[in-house]
Amino acid sequence: MNRCLLALFLVGSLGVVSGCGGDDANALKVGGECSNLQDCGVDPEEQPPPLECLAGFKGGYCGKTGCTASSECPEGSACADFEGIFYCFLTCTDKSECNQNRGVDNESNCSSNYKTVENTEQKLCIPPAG
Repeated sequence: MNRCLLALFLVGSLGVVSGCGGDDANALKVGGECSNLQDCGVDPEEQPPPLECLAGFKGGYCGKTGCTASSECPEGSACADFEGIFYCFLTCTDKSECNQNRGVDNESNCSSNYKTVENTEQKLCIPPAG
């Protein structure tokens, strides 16, 4: 039984199961450490892949480059300019949300220093520079 069907069976009457399919940030591990696409929850044969393993950040970062709007990012992430490059970053309200898939040595910060391309006041999980 696949994990989503099992989760639906176990959750039963709650009617809510997150992380089952789709391109949401939790299912894809947006913001997580990575050394390859599989670390980001991506099938390497999926074309185009919904995320990249961004090696320019310490520990890697499951994100996406080249976005022009947050609507191009997985749900739960937003597009922002970081040092002249546009990335899809995980959105957050506090630091703990940024590090569910990151080790202590490579923790991201929940930062309000970067604006989304839509100029919203969302906080973003910003990883340490590589």
